[in-house]
Amino acid sequence: GSMHMYKADANFYGGNGIVGSQAPLGAGMAFAHKYNNDGCCAFALYGDGASNQGQLFEALNMAALMKLPLVYVCENNQYGMGTSKKRSSANDDYYTRGGYVPGIKCDGMNVLSVRECTKFLKKHAVEVGPIVVEFDTYRYHGHSMSDPGITYRNREEVAQVRATRDPVDRVKKYCLDTELVTEAEIKEIDKEIKAEVVAAVEAAKSAPMPDPSELWTDIHVGQTKDFFMRGPDITTSSGVYGTVV
Repeated sequence: GSMHMYKADANFYGGNGIVGSQAPLGAGMAFAHKYNNDGCCAFALYGDGASNQGQLFEALNMAALMKLPLVYVCENNQYGMGTSKKRSSANDDYYTRGGYVPGIKCDGMNVLSVRECTKFLKKHAVEVGPIVVEFDTYRYHGHSMSDPGITYRNREEVAQVRATRDPVDRVKKYCLDTELVTEAEIKEIDKEIKAEVVAAVEAAKSAPMPDPSELWTDIHVGQTKDFFMRGPDITTSSGVYGTVV
């Protein structure tokens, strides 16, 4: 998932496996933007399942005090793992929960709405200070491979959302209605993308397994060959015990 993706040269700092922990990290990144006075802002994303994490509110308080250029993005897909928002949150209007920080709600299934809303969010964060946005979206599938996705909802609900709010179908309709593309061009685009995905899957399946030593690669910036990193037990560690550079 996205927690394993990271690309610093594109200003994308990924995530991690601790629910909601990107909230204070986002505040730190926003502080760096303010300190450097570079005219940029930070976007910190979390789901409705992480919306009740205490660290989110701690970081939001600091962001408000320092007027940091920060956008907190709640991706509300209606189900935190397998729990409905109505069962987990006393207030599920997530955009209102910043209290002293303003909030806005946007249709997260409409690419044009998301684009225009994001423009406003950046402008507000840079010129005024922190803001919370709730992108109202929906998850078609299970939270993970072990989640069939239909034990806490029914297939009819999923089908209804797919039929009425699907973002890809909606943007296709926009393009056709405004004559930006033809049906034939859309089919060709679909064909090219499917071929690209199939090729990527096949490349991943046919690639050799990485050497176990890669587990210790690029864990720390500038780590030396002897830099000590402890494994599940001391016998499976890497480096020389006691070496810290």
